[in-house]
Amino acid sequence: MKKKFKLTDLDCANCAAKMEDAIKKIDGVKDANVSFMMQKMTIEADDDRFDQIMDRVVEVCRKVEPDCVINR
Repeated sequence: MKKKFKLTDLDCANCAAKMEDAIKKIDGVKDANVSFMMQKMTIEADDDRFDQIMDRVVEVCRKVEPDCVINR
């Protein structure tokens, strides 16, 4: 499954790159793209565990950029 999410308060391109790298390391994630310019994130992950994977994505992103909100 591939889904796109709007991001709020992503402050810099470096943080976006760190978030993308961290998300790609999560078990079940096939691909991830975090765009600072577009303030969007695309996640491709296992269908049957997508919600659990997204919970983990939120945790990882909060560590990198505490103010960033993923609009689900």
